[in-house]
Amino acid sequence: MATPFQGKLERVDACRVRIPRDSVPGMRVDGMIYADETLMKSVKGDPCVAQVANVATLPGIVKRSLAMPDIHFGYGFCIGGVAATDPAGGGVISPGGVGYDINCGVRLIRSDLCRSDVEPRVRELTDALFTTIPCGVGRGGKVKLKGRQLDDVLARGAASVIDRGFGVPGDTEMTEDHGCLAGADPGCVSDRARQRGGDQCGTLGSGNHFIELQVVDAVFDKDAAAALGIEQGQITVMIHSGSRGLGHQVCDDAIRDLRDVPRKYGIELPDRQLVCAPVHSKEGQRYFKGMQAAANFAWANRQIMTHLARQALSAVLEQPWERIGLHLVYDVAHNIAKMESFPVGTVTKTLCIHRKGATRAYPPGHPDVPPKYRRIGQPVIIPGDMGRCSYVLVGQPGAMEHTFGSTCHGAGRLMSRHAAIRAAKGRSIHKELLSRGVYACARSRKGLDEEQPDAYKDVREVVSVVENAGISKIVCRLQPIGVIKG
Repeated sequence: MATPFQGKLERVDACRVRIPRDSVPGMRVDGMIYADETLMKSVKGDPCVAQVANVATLPGIVKRSLAMPDIHFGYGFCIGGVAATDPAGGGVISPGGVGYDINCGVRLIRSDLCRSDVEPRVRELTDALFTTIPCGVGRGGKVKLKGRQLDDVLARGAASVIDRGFGVPGDTEMTEDHGCLAGADPGCVSDRARQRGGDQCGTLGSGNHFIELQVVDAVFDKDAAAALGIEQGQITVMIHSGSRGLGHQVCDDAIRDLRDVPRKYGIELPDRQLVCAPVHSKEGQRYFKGMQAAANFAWANRQIMTHLARQALSAVLEQPWERIGLHLVYDVAHNIAKMESFPVGTVTKTLCIHRKGATRAYPPGHPDVPPKYRRIGQPVIIPGDMGRCSYVLVGQPGAMEHTFGSTCHGAGRLMSRHAAIRAAKGRSIHKELLSRGVYACARSRKGLDEEQPDAYKDVREVVSVVENAGISKIVCRLQPIGVIKG
C-alpha cells in the first residue's frame, strides 16, 4: 500500500512539479505532476504523490511517470496517472494502470435545442432520462447478452450494438478508436465477468457515473466550437459510464492471476498493487486482450445509452431525434491501456500507454483524429461536478511532446466518499443543487451525498493547468441543468 510521500519535489514551472528519480529508491525515471500552486496544496504529502514515484520503478517505463492535475489516490496508480512502457525493452502492463472500471469514459451529444426550448421542461426531460436509462448499483437493463451476442460485443464494441439498432453508423466515426479495440479476445473474459455484465450493457451504474442535460454557457474558441457543432446557449447531453460489473471482474481476475507473475520475471515492486507482467508475455497478453474486450463492452454500453437518451428526449419533445439534432460530438476513454507510437529519442517506438483517469488528447493533424476534427485536434471532454460546470477542450501539440498525447479526465476528488457523506449530514444536496438551478434525480440520497460538488476540485482550475501547459485547449464551458445519478 502506498504511504504519504516523503521525497523531494521540485517546481519546474507554473504548471509542473518534478519528483526527481533519485528521490525514491528504484525509480527509473522522474515523476512529473501537472499542478499549479493551488492544486498542489491539496496533494502534498498525500499517498497519490508516492504512487507517481512508485510507478516510476516499473520495468521498461519511458521518459516520465506522469500525473494530471485531477490527481487523487487510486489502486496502484494514482487516478490521473499516465505511464508509457516499452515492450521491446521489457516493458510491463499493469491492471492498476487501467483501473477497475475499464474504459470508464464520457461522450457528449449536441442538439439543435437552445435553453429557452427546454427550460420549462427540464424536470420532465430529466425524469424521462431517469426512467428510460437504468441506473444504480448492480442494476441491469432490458438488453440481455450471452453466448455469441456477448462475444460479438466484446469483439466489436459499439458497432455490434449499432447493428442491432442502437444508434447509427456515424456514431462510431465520432468515437475514440471507432468504439473498438481490434485485439480483443472474448475468450480472455471469465464466466464470472460474463455473468456480471450480461444484463448491464446500456446501464449507467452508480458512483461518479452520470447523465447530464447541459447548456453551453460560454464559448472560448468560436472556430473550434463551430467545427464541433457547438454554440453558446445550446443544449447538450453528457454520458459518463464504463464497463460495469464485467470490467470490474476482468480487473479483479487479472490482479489475482498476476499475483505471482512479477516474481517469475524477477520484477521487484514497491507496492503489490502495481502487480504486472511483461507486455509480450503470455500473462501480459491475456490481461491485455481481456482488458480490450471489456473496453469494447464499455463503448457498447455508452452507445446503447445514447440510443435510449435519444428515445427519451424524442418522446418528451414529440419529435424524431434527428430533427432535434441529437448527434454525437465525441466519445473518449478514461481508463485504458493501448499500443501507440511516440518518439523516444531519435526513434519512434510502439509503447504501451496506460491512462488511468486520463484522456487521450491528440493534436491537430494527427491521423487518428476524425477527419471532421483533424484541423482543430481531438475533442477532449472534461466533466466537472453536478453543481459547477464541465468543459470541452481539444488536444494540442504539447501533449505529444510531454504527456504521450494525454490530458486530464475530470475535476478529481477532494474528499473520499465516506468523508463526503459525513459532510452532507444535516444537509439536502438535492435542495442545494436546486438553488444552483440544477434538478437532480438519484436512486438514493447517498448517491447525491457522495457526489456533492464539495467532494471535487474546481474543474476550472484543473483545465486551466492543462491549457497553460500547452497539452490541450479550452473550447467551451457546459453548465448542468438536469442530472441523473445512480
